[in-house]
Amino acid sequence: MELRGDELEGELNTWSRLDLIAWLCWNDRNGVYKDEQSLQEFDNILSKEEAIEIITRQITQA
Repeated sequence: MELRGDELEGELNTWSRLDLIAWLCWNDRNGVYKDEQSLQEFDNILSKEEAIEIITRQITQA
């Protein structure tokens, strides 16, 4: 992805929570992002804000 900083966050904010989770599952097949898995593992689901933070971290550390 070529976007960084505020541009990246702005773009990700236009995505739905489910689109963010789909991207996370695609990018990190070993992660726990889907609601069913997350509830079993952590007893909560991934919020849109948390998903954006994780994606931003994964993109900027790549």
